[in-house]
Amino acid sequence: MQISLLQCQSSRDVAANLAFVESQLEALPRQADEPQLVVLPECCLLFGGHESEQLAWSGADEPLKGALAELAARFGVYMVAGTIPARSDDGRVYSRSYVFDDKGDVLGHYEKIHLFDVDVADGTRRYRESDTFCPGEHLVVVDTPFGKLGLAICYDVRFPDLFRALRLAGAEIIILPAAFTKVTGEAHWEILLKARAIESQCFVLGAAQWGSHNTGSRETWGQSMVIDPWGRTLAELPSGTGWVQSRLDMSELARVRAAMPVASHNRFANPVLLGAGTSE
Repeated sequence: MQISLLQCQSSRDVAANLAFVESQLEALPRQADEPQLVVLPECCLLFGGHESEQLAWSGADEPLKGALAELAARFGVYMVAGTIPARSDDGRVYSRSYVFDDKGDVLGHYEKIHLFDVDVADGTRRYRESDTFCPGEHLVVVDTPFGKLGLAICYDVRFPDLFRALRLAGAEIIILPAAFTKVTGEAHWEILLKARAIESQCFVLGAAQWGSHNTGSRETWGQSMVIDPWGRTLAELPSGTGWVQSRLDMSELARVRAAMPVASHNRFANPVLLGAGTSE
């Protein structure tokens, strides 16, 4: 199966971001009539901006969702459509990732559970996603012709319990649209992706933002990667924009899981071992 991750340098200009994604899909290297899974990064059509901008694009008609669904249908690709803002009931927005089939129909969606409220030693310094975004509450695994896709977003990668839960829910491929800061990405991006792949024994696909955004107010790390269940890098794009492509061999996933059956060996799956212990 053909997997294609798009590395972007998105901005607040929705029209320009959409035009870039469209141009890249037009140039996408692919075999005729071969099923294609495309993954876009976090904030693919709207990167940054104030709360009012996020709210303006998150109305009931969901224009960004419609635009991405139309692209999936026009180019005949299955698409994990990065993230777009979707209105929540408390006046904020969810960071939502849609999965579309090759006709533009929705197969499922996931709302980012872990919000990036962190201080970073970069030009922005203080990140508070919860000022604008509402955390999701549901684990999502979507059945597709490519396999069972577990969905996560960016900061979620730091929470291994989520990835274990996705594995237990049947995930075979875990998708991670992201916009890691340059500082945190340089320090932790690759090692976190590989750790989550090894622990879950899943393919992990990290589609990232890269470069300087919105006249230099934000810098992201890039390095979109395809990692196999043994923790090997199958493909990556360290910097710049464009496609990262790989083919996934699902028999390798089966081999790794059979040779090292950690899911059945995990004694903490036994409720008796989950209680608090005492010592004397």
